[in-house]
Amino acid sequence: MGHGHSHSHGHAHGAHAHGIPASGNVSKAFLLGIVLNIVFVVVEAAAGWWYNSLALLTDAGHNFTDVISLVLAFMALKLSQRKPTSRFTYGYGKTTTLVSLLNAVLLLLAVGAIGWEAIERLGTAPSLNGTAISVVAIIGIVINAGTALLFFKDKEHDINVKGAYLHMVADALVSLGVVIAGVVMYYTNWYWIDAVMSLIIMVVIVWSTWGLLVESLRLTLDAVPQGTDLPAIRKFLEDVPGVAQVHDLHIWAMSTTETSLTAHLVVEDSYEDAQLVEMREELSHHFGIQHVTLQVERGADGHACEQAGVYH
Repeated sequence: MGHGHSHSHGHAHGAHAHGIPASGNVSKAFLLGIVLNIVFVVVEAAAGWWYNSLALLTDAGHNFTDVISLVLAFMALKLSQRKPTSRFTYGYGKTTTLVSLLNAVLLLLAVGAIGWEAIERLGTAPSLNGTAISVVAIIGIVINAGTALLFFKDKEHDINVKGAYLHMVADALVSLGVVIAGVVMYYTNWYWIDAVMSLIIMVVIVWSTWGLLVESLRLTLDAVPQGTDLPAIRKFLEDVPGVAQVHDLHIWAMSTTETSLTAHLVVEDSYEDAQLVEMREELSHHFGIQHVTLQVERGADGHACEQAGVYH
């Protein structure tokens, strides 16, 4: 029985979207995004309290959870860059998937609190300053859209960066909604619009967060990452000359940017160990799998492998 291990890093091409983003640029984007959003949260919360606007307070609360999300994602990014240790042999990359899941849960909890307050206010809407509310929300559009642009380039390479991007885009749209609510209140005195806009904001947040929650949960449970074509990978391995059978095939995310694969290959006499290098390169460049471990099993021993009857 032979054992082949291959280990490579690289950007994904073709069937898989995971790759390692330029960490320096992403770090700057996170830091700038955190500072801008902290400033805006303070301004928006103060304005919401001063003008008694639930829409502004709702959006400020949402933006505050986004600041927490950005801080956690930034910390996870830094942790994931630390080298493996004798205790954490895979390194700390998994913190990025855990933080992604935590961020999604935090957002949904915030939504629940906002919804309760909005429903209570529907019947007892106070008079509000529509002009001031709209001006503050316009500032929010500029800050959120600008922050979203910081993450645009790397959003397809890391679910944490994508999460930050989606949050900022959703925030910009929400701020646009608050602007509209302010204008409507200014011209019509329909102050109940403020609470209704809060409920609309909730729907936008849940819609933008649900996919992130599902994918984060999948990655935390070591599911095959989204965009990774398991049947195509199995077929590729089975089509390698000299490979008779593939079993005990597992694919999971080591972090939000790195994917691992392990498999047992039952091979015939015509198989050559030099083919391991070609398999590693193909799995890295075409399927975006950076960590590959292949166990080669020959002859009768291969067919008698204890793992052959497990999921294959």
